[in-house]
Amino acid sequence: MTQAEREQENEKDKDKEREKDKEKEQRGVKRPIVPPAIPEPLQEQIQTNFIVVINPGSQTLRIGRATDTLPISVPHVISRRHKQPGQSRYEDPWLLREGLNRPESNEQRQNGLKMVDQAIWSKKMSSGARRTPVSAEQARVYNRQIRPAILDPNSRLKWTHTAHQPEYLVGEEALNVNPTDSYSIHWPICRGQLNVHSRPGGSLTAILEDLETIWSHAIQKLLEIPLKDLKYYRCILLIPDIYNRQHVKEVVNMVLLKMGFSAIVVHQESVCATFGSGLSSACVVDVGDQKTSLCCVEDGVSHRNSRLCLAYGGSDVTRFFFWLMQRAGFPYRECQLTSRLDCMLLQQLKETFCHLDQDICGLQDHEFRTRFPECPVFLYQLRLGDEKLQAPMALFYPAAFGIVGQKMTTLQHRSHGDPEDPHDEHYLLSTQSKQDQSSKATERKNLSKPSGFEGESSSSQGGDQVERGNHGQEVELGHAPGECLVGGADPEDTPSVLLSRKSAVSQFEGKALGLDKAILHSIDCCASDETKRKMYSSILVVGGGLLFHGAQEFLQQRLLNKMPPSFRRLVENVEVITRPKDMDPQVTAWKGGAVLACLDTTQELWIHQREWQRFGARMLRERAAFVW
Repeated sequence: MTQAEREQENEKDKDKEREKDKEKEQRGVKRPIVPPAIPEPLQEQIQTNFIVVINPGSQTLRIGRATDTLPISVPHVISRRHKQPGQSRYEDPWLLREGLNRPESNEQRQNGLKMVDQAIWSKKMSSGARRTPVSAEQARVYNRQIRPAILDPNSRLKWTHTAHQPEYLVGEEALNVNPTDSYSIHWPICRGQLNVHSRPGGSLTAILEDLETIWSHAIQKLLEIPLKDLKYYRCILLIPDIYNRQHVKEVVNMVLLKMGFSAIVVHQESVCATFGSGLSSACVVDVGDQKTSLCCVEDGVSHRNSRLCLAYGGSDVTRFFFWLMQRAGFPYRECQLTSRLDCMLLQQLKETFCHLDQDICGLQDHEFRTRFPECPVFLYQLRLGDEKLQAPMALFYPAAFGIVGQKMTTLQHRSHGDPEDPHDEHYLLSTQSKQDQSSKATERKNLSKPSGFEGESSSSQGGDQVERGNHGQEVELGHAPGECLVGGADPEDTPSVLLSRKSAVSQFEGKALGLDKAILHSIDCCASDETKRKMYSSILVVGGGLLFHGAQEFLQQRLLNKMPPSFRRLVENVEVITRPKDMDPQVTAWKGGAVLACLDTTQELWIHQREWQRFGARMLRERAAFVW
């Protein structure tokens, strides 16, 4: 059969099929409808140089394109011009905080210093010799005789130029505003949360306006991105592990609707820190300027139970170091914690002199300069002994900070619900069948350990915490997700039981855990021994609060001495990582955000502007890479 004949046969077959179809339609029998072939939409290719990574800290804002090697670091501060003449000047405190001027503060500080000294003298140097005791009196005799030498009659530094009366100033310019000018200073983030307070400029609206102004200024002036072009850009926003849902929602709203980014991904700092360091699992210890947060991360997931936030950080070490230097006759006697420039000087002195090396002992001579606007440059001689070691050791004995009557430890608490997010865990829990609820209640009663308790916190949400006492008993701090009825209580619990739970949480949160104890507590809250073993062998320290010489060995030794004996046999070695990939630990989390921008799985996490306008906070529950 020739090719032409074959084609004719095929045409005849097709004609017969068409005729059959027509007959079926005439009889009322419809043939099955085949959907038209729709070509699969090409996945949108996102260019990483159009993604801005924002890591907002209490003292420093780190911001940059995802393609940048390092972020731009800006002091996270704004100075606003007074709107009315004669308006009283206001400045958010930097090194000062509430709880320092209580009657018990000095006594607590002295007791904390005694514990620090005892820890110093109890440990030998690497040579096996005992440390030579040095009293503050020995340094004081020398320092009181010191008079500054004038190096230059003119520092050649100027106050920020404000003759043109700009409405606001950001970053370094804000810090260098003359105190006599009509400007107020605001730090929009305090201890990792929005700095909402009852003083001037402390409303949520004012704080969000300050954030928008600082971030927009950094994007426009430093990243050189016109604000009108932000509709072509996307944003990756890093948030604390223990976060305030309402605050996160407001910031996302600001980024998408006010600043005009086209889409956003919200992720936790601890998980991003593991991405930035190239670790799959780690106990992340983020020692910041004003807070220290801990969390165990496994395969990109933050263990909710292990989250812990301590209300102290590098600025508390700076303030304690100043107190120690005053005891030793600090020669710069005009130094005040209320002065911005003096606070900056004290931060520099701490970073230069302090260490955690037990082998450095005895009196040592140092020098430093004061260089302030419109003042001579002075050179001071300074003799110090153990003060340089005592100051950073306060992170392990936080009673030395002298903070009284403040909440020092924050746990992860349950959400109180959001009207914009009706199908949250409370909804799922309340719509469970009676049988499911009764079976879970029975399971809780059968547990050998005491029942959990709920606490309330305006700045944190639900989760488990377990505190182990000296005798190994466990006290649950909060229910596991899904095990708590709406309102955070067991239906059979009496008011007295609920009250005892809340008081137990408040007692725990009133404690100031040392850094080493907090790490052990966080790891101990992991579910399995295998996970705990992973965490002990990979403790990642990030942030700028523990950048002291000898910190890695010091922390490693303390953890080895205090970890449970049962794990000493299981864990081959406790590894403390302070400089992953020789990277500055202050930018590790930001770098992880940049890595996140390049991952294929991130495509599923983007919340677009239109989606946010339509669905609001529900999008965070649907798209966030962590349990919202």
